[in-house]
Amino acid sequence: MTEVRLDCRYRREWPDGFGARGWKLASSMHDPNIIASTPATGDRIPTAVFIHDILDHALCGLPPSGHRAEAIALLQLAARTGADPRPDFAQMVDEDLLQGQTDGEALATFLPADLMVMRRSAAPMGRALMDDLIRQCGREALRARLVRHLFDLGEAGLERARAVYRSHGLDDSRRGALGMALQRLFEKADQQVVDAGWGAAKGVMAIDRTHCHFRLSTPRPWNLSGPY
Repeated sequence: MTEVRLDCRYRREWPDGFGARGWKLASSMHDPNIIASTPATGDRIPTAVFIHDILDHALCGLPPSGHRAEAIALLQLAARTGADPRPDFAQMVDEDLLQGQTDGEALATFLPADLMVMRRSAAPMGRALMDDLIRQCGREALRARLVRHLFDLGEAGLERARAVYRSHGLDDSRRGALGMALQRLFEKADQQVVDAGWGAAKGVMAIDRTHCHFRLSTPRPWNLSGPY
């Protein structure tokens, strides 16, 4: 296989309204739903959000954001880390879907058919529809149905995502090891830009059959590689 290469960008402060420090893939620089990532990991997941964006979104042919894409990507994340996706699905339901908000497509195309048939003929979409569904189903029952729907969407998209991943010449069974190797490189690259005091940097994350590489090109060249 030839190398798979993904352009990435670093800024000490992104003009995103949050002033976030960290890294983004160049392909998602202008997506307002993507917040810059540092190498920090959560309690349940041993790799950072930036590695999720690479391994479970970009290399699987998924958009960087959108509830349907994220449902698929979270099952990919679960497969390589063993992390339970249910807390993330529940958060998406509570913070977005129950508020009548969807990203990547309209609520009417996102909701499962059994919920859409419950829509009263003249009922508006958005929050008003979700409030009406809560009245009809009960909040907890609707919440559980939407979590199940996210699982269903994720499972429906898994085979295509895995096929795209394999089309790069990558071994799907080694995604876990690759994720941890990328995390180690990411931590070292991030420490490099912090120690150097750089306000911005450009680079490439590259992957071949046995190694991954983090190559910074500006403001000065710096390369790091490791096996997986």
